[in-house]
Amino acid sequence: MRKSKLKVDVKLNVSIESNAKRKSPLIRDEKVIRHIKEDERLTVAQEVVIAKPLTRVVAILYDGMLILALLFLVGTVLTVIGTLLTMETGTESSQAQSLPTWYQNLVMTPAFVLTLVAFYGIFWRRGGQTLGMQTWRLKTVNNAGHLLTWGQSFKRILAACLMPLLFGVIGSLIGGSRTIMLTSAFLGLIFNYVFCLFNRRGLAVQDMLSNSITLKMPKVAHEGLWRGFKNRKKNQ
Repeated sequence: MRKSKLKVDVKLNVSIESNAKRKSPLIRDEKVIRHIKEDERLTVAQEVVIAKPLTRVVAILYDGMLILALLFLVGTVLTVIGTLLTMETGTESSQAQSLPTWYQNLVMTPAFVLTLVAFYGIFWRRGGQTLGMQTWRLKTVNNAGHLLTWGQSFKRILAACLMPLLFGVIGSLIGGSRTIMLTSAFLGLIFNYVFCLFNRRGLAVQDMLSNSITLKMPKVAHEGLWRGFKNRKKNQ
């Protein structure tokens, strides 16, 4: 097999070794590897690779089910509170009303955004992985190999939302219907990961904009979500 080596400047001195059998970039930077496992060095460094787009999308689908449940819970609580505070209760279906627009825009929408930020922020800060990411041994760190801070987590979430928002706006201007807008936004989300296929480092849009990276961890180095929480707490 003919092998080719490319030196990549991602602020973490990552070397990429590609061949016919392995398409994911290998992480060989000792500093990054050391921080990924904190005090324990990886024994199989060559197995730490940048996560493939399909694996990342599947992990998002796993997390999506949990996120939808959280958003449903938050929405239900806020709807009850909004109903009690802003509307008169009735006893007949003809008396049903919708929540005021100002309440939906100024209370419910920010609450949904904060729920999303808190979900990813807490998991990324504590262990570098959500429940869906743990299933597929994925871990998100910054370009120095450390777990993300709150600021870096928020920046990464905004970066991930950029293309869906842009595609959604374009779809709304072209079609005008809600269905077209949502479909366009979904295509923007897929674009984030299709971008990995055309980027020689295998990075997604949010990786590049937030100076972070999602890795596929080898089994020998995969400490698990709850152990990561525990280790993180000890080091604080």
